Amino acid sequence: MAGLSRLEVLSVSKRFGGRAAIEEVSFSVNEREFVAVLGPSGAGKTTLFRCVAGLLAPDRGKVRVAGLDVSTLRGRERRHIAVVFQQFNLVSRLSAFENVLAGRLGYVASWRGLARRFERADRLLALECLDRVGLLAHAGQRADTLSGGQQQRVAIARALAQEPDIIVADEPVSSLDPTISAEILALLHRICREGVSILCSLHQVHFALQFADRIVGLSQGKVAIDTATADFDREAANRLYGAPAARGVES
Repeated sequence: MAGLSRLEVLSVSKRFGGRAAIEEVSFSVNEREFVAVLGPSGAGKTTLFRCVAGLLAPDRGKVRVAGLDVSTLRGRERRHIAVVFQQFNLVSRLSAFENVLAGRLGYVASWRGLARRFERADRLLALECLDRVGLLAHAGQRADTLSGGQQQRVAIARALAQEPDIIVADEPVSSLDPTISAEILALLHRICREGVSILCSLHQVHFALQFADRIVGLSQGKVAIDTATADFDREAANRLYGAPAARGVES
């Protein structure tokens, strides 16, 4: 998909105890592009996503978001990249609305964030983000009383409130049932088309085929496949997972 590059992963490597978790990984994500990262367990997806999100420093290589080196981003500068986690990472005792407001912390003075004294514009934006994910009616509800799918929607609304260039979603549907998973990925796909690029790791090949524009496949810590979704066929799936996992992928 044509467009400006929102994310660049440049020869990124990370080792633990002498073993390479990822090695010389390179790819990019363009404006309004949904890129799915696939690969078997142990392929290095989680390590890669932690490096991309700036939660882990690579041993070699660089990650750039909107042209900025992620390793140098501090405080408010981190708002360029938003992260959606597998386990939602909401503050359970706070309402959906208050959790989404946390996405505005990079835009307000520290004392306002600590005192939860957000300005009217920030509050209106948080409500707008909840509306975009279909949860405006649940704005005042405690996060821990929401269903798993609703909690992930709140997490996505919080990410949107950052007004990021890209959302990095690490296995965002792994704890959800297939129907809710499809709804969450359809929501991320729509958000992508509205202007926020998406990098999403998945276990389910069929979801990647349904929602992604491009697929990056990791195997033993290296990029084995980087292709348009339309070109991801049975042979490509075999290379990543072996023959059984390729069932349902058209030749």
